[in-house]
Parts: sequence; C-alpha cells; structure tokens
Amino acid sequence: MNLRPLFHTFLLLGLALTARATDQTAEAAQQANTTTAAAAVTATHAAPRPPDILEHMVDSVLERFDVRSNDNTMVHYGIAALFLVVAVLLRRVMTTIIFNQLKKFAAKTETTLDDKLFPAMEQPVATFIMLVGIFSALKVLKLSEVSDRVTGYGSTVAFSLVIFWGLLRAFNAILDHAHEIAVEKQMSVAAFMPWIKKSLVALFVVMGVLLTVQSLGYNVSTILQGLGIGGLAFALAAQDTIANLFGSVVVAIDQPFKIGENVKIGANTGVVEDIGLRSTKLRLADKSLVVIPNKSVASEAITNLSRFTARRVEQVLGLTYDTTSAQMEAIVQEIRQLIEREPEVDASSVHVYFRDFSASSLDLWVVYVAKDADFAKHMALRQRLNLAFMRVVEARGLAFAFPSQTVYAGAPAVVKK
Repeated sequence: MNLRPLFHTFLLLGLALTARATDQTAEAAQQANTTTAAAAVTATHAAPRPPDILEHMVDSVLERFDVRSNDNTMVHYGIAALFLVVAVLLRRVMTTIIFNQLKKFAAKTETTLDDKLFPAMEQPVATFIMLVGIFSALKVLKLSEVSDRVTGYGSTVAFSLVIFWGLLRAFNAILDHAHEIAVEKQMSVAAFMPWIKKSLVALFVVMGVLLTVQSLGYNVSTILQGLGIGGLAFALAAQDTIANLFGSVVVAIDQPFKIGENVKIGANTGVVEDIGLRSTKLRLADKSLVVIPNKSVASEAITNLSRFTARRVEQVLGLTYDTTSAQMEAIVQEIRQLIEREPEVDASSVHVYFRDFSASSLDLWVVYVAKDADFAKHMALRQRLNLAFMRVVEARGLAFAFPSQTVYAGAPAVVKK
C-alpha cells in the first residue's frame, strides 16, 4: 500500500489548519429609482470551516460517484460511512503495521532518540487519521448553516490540537533524550534539564493556544499586550528571583562546575552538593553548608579545584650565610638532578637556582610540575622531595636559615668635657 500521497495530504492539511479562515463578503447593492446609486463593501469575519484540502478531497469523491444532489440521500450516507470505515482501517494499519515496523527499525539503530520518538508519535498520528475520517464524513452530509459553522469551529480546534499534541510529544521525546545524554556525560546542565524541559514545554503550550485562538479568527494582540503588562509587573516584584534564574541559566550554559567537584566561589571553598534554580550549595571543609544565590555565582570568579591538569610546586629553600659559593653551586646541581630523576615530575618544568641574598638567608628557588593532578599523590610527592632536600643539606654539613638578626656592639664613645 503506497501511503506517501496520503501523508502528503495530511501534512498540507495540518499547515492549512493554522491559517486564519477569513474572507471578504460584499453587501448587496441597493437599487433605487433615483439617478444615483451607492454600494458599500465591508469586511466581515467568516466562521472557520474545514480546510480546503479536506473539502477538495470530499468533492473529488462525490464527483467520482456522480453525486450532485443538494439533499442528503442514501448515497451521501453511504459515502460518509465509507470515509469512517476507511479511517478506522487506515488507523489500524498505521498502528499495527507501520509503527510496529518503525519500532523494530529503531531498535536496530545506535541512537535511542527514535526509540522514544516513534512511540510518542503513534497516538497523535492515529488520532489525526480518525479526525480526517470524521470531518470528511460530516462534510459529505448536507447540514444546516448552524451545523456547518459548528463543524468549522470544531475541525479547526480539533486539527490544531492534535497537531500541537503530536509536536509536543515529539518535543518531549527530544528533551528526554537530551537529558539522558547530559546525565551519561555527567554534564552540569543535567541538573537543570527538568526545569528547562518544563519551561520550554510551557512556552510551547502557550504558543499553541495563541495560534489556535488566532486560527479561530480572534485578534490575540490584546492578549499579548495584557501579558506584557503583567510580565512587567511580575518582573518588578521578583527581580531577585529572576536574577537568580538567569544566574542558573548562565551556570548551565558555561558549566564551570558540576555536583561533586571542589570549587572556590568568592571567599567560599567547598564541594558542590546541589545546583538549584535559585542557589548553589557548597559543603565547606569544616562540613558546614553554605548556600550561594546563583546571581552571585554568575558574577563571582570561580576556581574549579577538581580540574587540575597538573600541579605546579614553587618553593624557596633558605640556607645560612656560612654556606660557601662552592657548596651552593654543588647543592643547586644536586637538588636539580634529584627532582629530574623523579618519574612523577615533568623534567622539562624543573628549575633550581640560587636566586637571592635575603636578610637572613641565601635563597634557592625551586620549581617543578607534578604530572598527576591527584591531590593526595601530589602531597606524597612533595613530602618525598622535601625529605630528600633535608638529607642533601644535612649530608653537606649545611643548615636551613631562619629569621635572625646580628647586633654588633663597639666600644663606648668617650665624652670630652
């Protein structure tokens, strides 16, 4: 069964439903026995009616059966019943055959998006087919003017709702798939996905309602103006809340940290326990909990202590002033070689120099980079090297300097009288 032309028809039908059904009618020209005549034409709003494609399809069927009567006959009722039967059968084929094949095909693909998308679209498509059958059957029958008007409103609302229902379910499936990916990759935006989903769905529903109202022939500009005034009043009354929400959006987009990471935000350093819509919670080193508003998080400098690629060490070793130049040159060379032999140190990053004559010490400047960013391994390496430095200094009979001051006292001055 080739269903492609029918799918094309349904697609064009859905696009036509969102347009506003209006037409211009001309008032009857007044006839008078005088030598002048006036004609007035005013624009009136026509009641919504079934889409032109649906009407064209019904007219084509009636023409094929050579039905030209303006009254309801047995042929009209038979054709109406035929539309209903075809719709039921087509719905059955769509749900039991086509969508089952699509689900089997989705199960073989690597992505899981189609596994969610096809089941989500099954019911809206089935409902759309039944609506086509029902309103086609009603269009075949010759109804009164009031019934035609009611059918027009009903078809506009029904088709608009089922189209937006299908789009909404597809949108939900895509957002759920994005949430799963964010959780799998441990992205910080995963904490905001439920809020993002609710916000986008709410916006989508509002747009759907406004477009449906517009398709019924009503002017939505007044509604939008009212929403604008109400939104301004709401924004003025909830500035801090909105600022925190925007702050959470900034955190979700930039992703400077995620739950479980150790960060420094302003003067606070701790592990991220929760990222909410209004605030971010840090567990400090003393196990206290600090709650930081997201507007402050967005404006503060953030240091992520869990994302070191390596760890750089810079320190100064101060030796006493009784160290000779030969001893200083030898110990500088020995400490450099000692650090370079360490496998956990990047050899190209090692710097050891006799740098300064300080007030109470001769200073050796020592710099190296640990390859592993793990804090515990870094501290173990640093302790191991510091102990090695002490052994080198002790082996050469030298000593580390400490802050001291030497006072020289001379003979007392003689005062002549």
